[in-house]
Amino acid sequence: MLKPILQEEATGCGIASVASILGKTYQEMRIIANGMGIYAEDKSLWSDTQHVRKMLAKAGVKTSAEEIPFESWRGLPDLALLSIKHHQEDGKNFWHWVVFKREGSRSYVLDSASSLPSNIRTDFNAMHPKWFIEIKNI
Repeated sequence: MLKPILQEEATGCGIASVASILGKTYQEMRIIANGMGIYAEDKSLWSDTQHVRKMLAKAGVKTSAEEIPFESWRGLPDLALLSIKHHQEDGKNFWHWVVFKREGSRSYVLDSASSLPSNIRTDFNAMHPKWFIEIKNI
C-alpha cells in the first residue's frame, strides 16, 4: 500500500504526490525537486503538468504522454495522478494533485492536504477529477 505524504507547503501537493508514488518523504522529494529548479512556492507547480512529469521521469517512471479526461473511477488505471479542485485565477487553470491507487478490489486516493481527517480517501463522490496522468511502470 502506498503511504500518504503530507504537503509541508501550501502549494506542495505535486511534490507530496510524487513522493507518495516514489516512496520518499516530503523532505527528500523537496530536495530532489529543488535541485531540478522546481519549488513549491512556484504556483505553476499546480497549474502545469510538466513539473510532476519531470520529477517522475528523473526516477525512471513513465507516464501517459497526455492528460486523459476523467470519465469514471472504474475507468482509471491502477495508479494515476489526478487533478481535483479545479479553479481559475486570472484566467489560468489551477488544481490540487492527488494519487489514485487500485490494489485488487480496493481503491483509494492519497490526498496530501493537512486539513483532512484522513489522507487516505474513499469518498469518491466528494472528489471531482477533471483528468489524470497514468503512471505506467511502478
